[in-house]
Amino acid sequence: MPNNHYHHLVFGPRTLARQRATGSYTAYGSEMERGDDGPPELSGREIAMLTDAFQIHLATVAETGWPYVQYRSGPRGFIHHLGGSRFGFADHHGNSQFTSLANIDTDGRVAIFVADFPMRTRLKLYGRAQVIDAAADPDLHATLMTVADGRMTARSERSIVIDIEAFDWNCSRSIVPQYDRDYVKELNVAHAEQLRALQEEIDTLRTRLES
Repeated sequence: MPNNHYHHLVFGPRTLARQRATGSYTAYGSEMERGDDGPPELSGREIAMLTDAFQIHLATVAETGWPYVQYRSGPRGFIHHLGGSRFGFADHHGNSQFTSLANIDTDGRVAIFVADFPMRTRLKLYGRAQVIDAAADPDLHATLMTVADGRMTARSERSIVIDIEAFDWNCSRSIVPQYDRDYVKELNVAHAEQLRALQEEIDTLRTRLES
């Protein structure tokens, strides 16, 4: 039986009414017929999806009540698992609007959308975030500024820490596969090696013919 905390957070009365009207209630809304299971424990799959990501979209609640979505990126591993359901990343210097930070200060509720486009996989997460100045917790900030191949050089003065409360793996049907340069390079390693070997063979045969 799946954890239903996500359903209790996201589905309101009008959502359920639409599901009943279109026949999807049994697949979704019916999970709310039992009490709220509370925040689920994250598995290695969810942890890996976040910590392997190099880009996410972070949604916050603006002081005006409107949703605000921001693109966040960094080297793979810029999102750190801090244990349990807690994750964090260094907040790099941007355009100084401070909209996301102010929204988190006002209402810590956030949503994260992360996708693995080559694998056509996407994950939605809900949580509560807090902003921590680097001076207030320098050890945390130092940890979040570190990735597998060293320390990030981008300017950062604070950390963002998020406690995940719910998540949902979405259907992959509408995801258009996209491939970054490193992924394509990795796929082409075997072909490049084969081409190199063939070129060496051609050079050897040409030398024999010319001798």
